[in-house]
Amino acid sequence: MLKDCKSSLLLFLILTLLTGCIYPLAMTGIGQTVFPHQANGSLLKIHGQVVGSVLIGQYFHGRRYFWGRPSATAQFPDNAAASGASNLGPDNPELVKHVENRIRRLQRADPGVKGPIPVDLVTSSGSGLDPDISLAAALYQLPRVARTGGVSPNVLRRLIRSSVVEPLGGVTGEPVVDLIRLNLALYRIYRKQHHSVAAALLGKG
Repeated sequence: MLKDCKSSLLLFLILTLLTGCIYPLAMTGIGQTVFPHQANGSLLKIHGQVVGSVLIGQYFHGRRYFWGRPSATAQFPDNAAASGASNLGPDNPELVKHVENRIRRLQRADPGVKGPIPVDLVTSSGSGLDPDISLAAALYQLPRVARTGGVSPNVLRRLIRSSVVEPLGGVTGEPVVDLIRLNLALYRIYRKQHHSVAAALLGKG
């Protein structure tokens, strides 16, 4: 009996050391050495300040930026501390109302755009934190962003193409657009435009 207790205790201590100390430390060390960016949350920075993560969706509401997938997280859209869905079923009239409101918002933002609206622009995801949109959703918004931001459609197409994330291995899923990278590229363009206008005004003075 005592021998069995000692063996059990020894096995418990060995497994605790392996699974509770050695394994986590080894995985942390490998992650920080081989994949430091991913291991630390795939964070994006501007001038040394963290502005987001490529893994977490962000809410963009300005008309000169591309909009992401609707979010049903509590308190405010894309709340990373309250990931979740609306839990409204396909036959729920509230879901229909939400979709209709989102359609109207898109139409008000750009009345000139015709054709079907990509489904990911009017339906929220299960997590409420999708960081990507479909290529169709990005192209649908291109005329609005070009008009309100004063950026050439050709430039926007190049930005969209450079922000495309191909499916894993090229065989699973469809290409998507990394929304935060796309909007950060736009932000840099707007900053350059602002500096150019300011310099021109100062030069005239």
